[in-house]
Amino acid sequence: MVNRKELEPEKSPSAAFGQRVRTLRDERGWTQDDLAERMECSATHISAIETGRRPPTKRFATGADRVFGTGDRLLRQSQAVRQTALLEGFPEYLTHEARAAEIRLYEVGVMPGILQTTEYASALTARAVERGAITPEQGDERIALAATRQESLKRTPPPLVFVVLDESCLRRPVGSPATMDGQLARLVEFAAMPNTVLQVAPFDMGDRRPLNLPVTVLTLPDRSLMSYAESSQRGHLEREIASVLPMLTAYHQLQAEALSQASSVAMIEQLRKGTP
Repeated sequence: MVNRKELEPEKSPSAAFGQRVRTLRDERGWTQDDLAERMECSATHISAIETGRRPPTKRFATGADRVFGTGDRLLRQSQAVRQTALLEGFPEYLTHEARAAEIRLYEVGVMPGILQTTEYASALTARAVERGAITPEQGDERIALAATRQESLKRTPPPLVFVVLDESCLRRPVGSPATMDGQLARLVEFAAMPNTVLQVAPFDMGDRRPLNLPVTVLTLPDRSLMSYAESSQRGHLEREIASVLPMLTAYHQLQAEALSQASSVAMIEQLRKGTP
């Protein structure tokens, strides 16, 4: 079959679920269009499920069990996917981040994952485990993912990465003083890289701040745009250019109002010295 993507079921629970769906579909001689018609969704959605690019929702798994006559086997398998520490929608975002030509992100309150040191990520995770928000295993997944994402930024050619941090990211203590010092030092190192720009949006920007919530805008190799934002329940990818362009415009306005990279690094160094 032309353009039939090879699956890697060992890569993730989503990939394993996708292989199971493809196997069941192949056993019945159905195309993706055939299954999509029975599932009342699109063939593109079926493709994303089968290749592990989109995790199955409970509704999808229940519908697949009904169509395939598999009892509740797919529903039970999908639970392993949903019991991850990652928000629904985030795994799909990661596939695009890993190939983006440009990454623009704005963060509030906490360092973004692509900049977190292991010690900083571990301190955040330990608190989440203490609160019962995630399991220790999910915590390990989060820490490993932060390291993996940072390694992916070292690909050749590397992406251009623009980061604007709300001042709260710098002033919110996480872990020990040594943990924070190491994290701030990591920011200085990041700013010195040839393919990065780091800026701080200071508190005194006040109502001149065009963005109040974290957001990421990706420029893909074909120059198409995509934005990503999160709620407390899920992540949302936006591909409609009419929705993404205003987000990109607001990001550029944010950069214009934020401190320059030199002033941002100076602020970080002052915090490392313990001066206001």
